[in-house]
Amino acid sequence: MGKTVLILGGGMGGVVAANVLRKKLAAEHKIILIDQSQDHFFYPSLLWVLDGGRTPAQIVKRLDRLDRKGIIFRQAAVQKIDLAEKKVLAGGESFAYDYLVIALGAEHNYAALPGLTPERSLFDLSGILAAKEKLKTFTGGKVFVVVAGAPFRCPAAPYEAAMILNDIFRRKGIRDKVDLRLFTVEDQPMPVAGPKIGAAVRGMIEAQGIKYFPKYKITSINDTNSEIVFENGEKHNFDLLLVVPPHKAPDVVKDAGLLGETGWLPVNANTLAAKTPGVFAVGDITGVKLSNGKALPKAGVFAHFEAEVAAKRIAEEINGKTPTDSFNGGGSCFLEVGGGRAGLAFGDFYGVPDPKVTMLSPLKLWHWAKIIFEKWWFWKWF
Repeated sequence: MGKTVLILGGGMGGVVAANVLRKKLAAEHKIILIDQSQDHFFYPSLLWVLDGGRTPAQIVKRLDRLDRKGIIFRQAAVQKIDLAEKKVLAGGESFAYDYLVIALGAEHNYAALPGLTPERSLFDLSGILAAKEKLKTFTGGKVFVVVAGAPFRCPAAPYEAAMILNDIFRRKGIRDKVDLRLFTVEDQPMPVAGPKIGAAVRGMIEAQGIKYFPKYKITSINDTNSEIVFENGEKHNFDLLLVVPPHKAPDVVKDAGLLGETGWLPVNANTLAAKTPGVFAVGDITGVKLSNGKALPKAGVFAHFEAEVAAKRIAEEINGKTPTDSFNGGGSCFLEVGGGRAGLAFGDFYGVPDPKVTMLSPLKLWHWAKIIFEKWWFWKWF
């Protein structure tokens, strides 16, 4: 009798898991993917929309394209996860499962920061498009990139954004008229990668004249007078503001009793199995503790590799084999610096006693490697 594998979330982890499972399981077994959106959004290319390198349509694929591969897609919001009954309620419909893969990601918690809306968000398309529109007529002033909370997905993103903005202003010939600053709650850039990588990234942004303010926690945004307020009492007026919003786990996962003390879903670091038999989780929703006590960063590369491991282990179980695949904590990240160049950080995040990460200097080669990866991603999974 065929089994049903239910995948919640059509981001990087969910799409990879669905593809791998479909390839490794016979047609009698159902693969169902549920997402509230009809589209898969390729977030690694979002900042290219800001500088005109991409249009929104170029970084989106419809999830119903997976149907032709034998993957059943349902567009619906997940309403309830019933672990006891092994059922999920989504869009008013009940879906029974034998195995469950939770890949719902991290939600943007706009309510946690008074005055924050998606139109100010660095991680929301509406925020990117609003900033892009303002940049068309921008002639100078105070431009702030603010990290409002941690952890957040793609640890390099705010630093990339600041450097891409720097490049935009340079090309417009107004860089000397812009006060470009980056405020963050972090004590250094990309803290999990270690002090050496943090110092390298800080050196990159400061070399471009970007003022860096670590350990700054924003408490409110006042649009009436274009002012941001920090926990230390400082107030700063801005002309253009982009914020990395606070992140949180989706309520439906919390309501199912799946979250741990960190506020994220704990899984086995190597197998991605949750505490409930038959349940796996991958990507930003997970909380994986590293040997140094910090958490594995929330990044697409980890969602991708975790999903491959979880899917292969599920398929092996269904096929009557002993699962052997294991996630080893390896990962990499491009770091766009503007001017058609990018750096590359890679390493072993499961290293003991600390992650072992290397940063390669910015080159046009790494920028083109990211472009090629984007093309490969859509070709491979859609």
